[in-house]
Order: sequence, then structure tokens, then C-alpha cells
Amino acid sequence: MKHITLSLMFSLIMVFAGCMQEKSGQNQDKDSTFKADKQEIKYPVEIKLHVVNGDDIVLVKDKENLKIKGLNDKLILLDFFATWCPPCKAEIPHLVNLQKKYKNDLKIVSVLLEDGKPDSEIKSFIKYHGINYIVTNDKNNYKLSSLLGEISNIPFMILYDKNGTVITHYLGAIPEEMINSDIKKAIK
Repeated sequence: MKHITLSLMFSLIMVFAGCMQEKSGQNQDKDSTFKADKQEIKYPVEIKLHVVNGDDIVLVKDKENLKIKGLNDKLILLDFFATWCPPCKAEIPHLVNLQKKYKNDLKIVSVLLEDGKPDSEIKSFIKYHGINYIVTNDKNNYKLSSLLGEISNIPFMILYDKNGTVITHYLGAIPEEMINSDIKKAIK
């Protein structure tokens, strides 16, 4: 009985705490524009990300806001994830539901934090999980992570309003109802 209780507690901690993103040498781009010290960044910064479906999106970050070119009239939910992360996979059905429910007001953009994953594998992952939102697979995903504060625990989501201002952020597996409530408030 004690073994079962310990296993259950460990599983719950993993789900709610999220996964630690590994820091490999490949992830650390030496581009001098992206320093840990935010004072060294020259704003605005444009980052072009490859979308698995073949498109590209361009994110523009100034000191306060982040916008995606062409999506100025939508709330943006950035979702940093990895395919190996159990809490990241657990949140997918909730993100699918939210994208369906708020298709006119919200755009979810998942930012893959894994090195060397071919698009073909990500496309299979998308199909298997029924993902209906944007998934990016690009070395620049790490530049975006660095620009937003070196995201190292995943899943990590940031909700932006239509002006590109941060509404809130979420670390670990978050109940769909909580995100839904924040989206409703932001739409009003």
C-alpha cells in the first residue's frame, strides 16, 4: 500500500510540476543579440519560426509586448513543450478544446523545445494527438525561449491579449477551466 501511495504522489508531482528542459550545447545559440541580460537586447526583435505545416510565422517582441504578424486581432497562447514530456502531452486535449471553442478570438502556438526532431515525426505526433493549432519546429524556438526569460520548465504557457501584452502565464499542467476563465476575461 505504501508503494502505491508513493507512486501516486510521484506521478502527481510530475504532472503538476512539469518537466525540466535539458540544457544541451546545441540549444545555446551564440547569437550576441540574445543575452541573458535583457539590457543587451536591441528591441524590437523579430523572430521567424518554421511551422510544421510548411508556413512560417514572424513574432515581433518589443520591451513590453509580443505580437505575431498577421494575428493582431487575436489572443495568443504560446505553449512551450516537448514530445517526450508527459504533462505536455496531457495538456494537448485541453488546448485542442480551447482552440475549437475560441477559434475566432484565440490562436494557440506551440513552440517545440527539442533538438533535431524532423518535421515528419512532429506531423505524426500532431496527427496522433489531433492537434488543431500551430506547432513550430525551428532552431529559433530557443531564441524565443531566451528572449522571454530562458524557459526551462515545460509545459510553460503565456497568454497575450490582442495588443501583445502578457495577461498571465502557466507552469506545469493547468486545468482547462482556469485557462478558459482567463481567455473569457481577456475577450471582454
